[in-house]
Amino acid sequence: MESTPSPRKLTGKQRRQLRALGHHLHPVVQVGKEGATDALVALVDRELQAHELIKVRVLETAPDDPDDSATELAAKADAHLAQVIGRTALLYRARTNDPVIVLE
Repeated sequence: MESTPSPRKLTGKQRRQLRALGHHLHPVVQVGKEGATDALVALVDRELQAHELIKVRVLETAPDDPDDSATELAAKADAHLAQVIGRTALLYRARTNDPVIVLE
């Protein structure tokens, strides 16, 4: 098996795998009018450590469009941006210890 690729570089097959796993998830984090603040990044970090794959909702009050907000949040959280549909983004980061999701 391949190890986790560097952040923000996923193959098409890996993206499809993550999209399939994330389809049933509900957003656990919301990006609001303040954007990707340090507190929000810390929350995303905790959620990724707990779940590895999360959905993030970008509210209409966010300062940037959903693609830019999701890209910025993924970069700050050192995560993979698997998908952005509408105002919802799918972020992935393997746990440092005992990862559950293994990318093919």
